[in-house]
Amino acid sequence: MKFLKSFGQFWYDFLIGDDWKIAVAVVLALVALFVAMKVELFGDTGLTLLGGAAIVVAFAISLAIDVRPKRQ
Repeated sequence: MKFLKSFGQFWYDFLIGDDWKIAVAVVLALVALFVAMKVELFGDTGLTLLGGAAIVVAFAISLAIDVRPKRQ
C-alpha cells in the first residue's frame, strides 16, 4: 500500500508540481486539440501550431496571474 501511495504522490508532484493552473491549461489544450483533430478542423501543421500557441498563451496567462500585484 505504501508503494501505491508513493507512486501516486510522485505522479501528482510530477504533473501538477507547484502550479496547478499550468497543468489544467495543458490538459484543456490537449482536449481542444483532440476535438479539433476528430472533427478534422486543421491538418497536421495547423494542429501543431494551434497546440503550441495554446500552451504559450496558457503559460503567459498563468504567469500574469502570478506576478500581478496583490490587492490590499
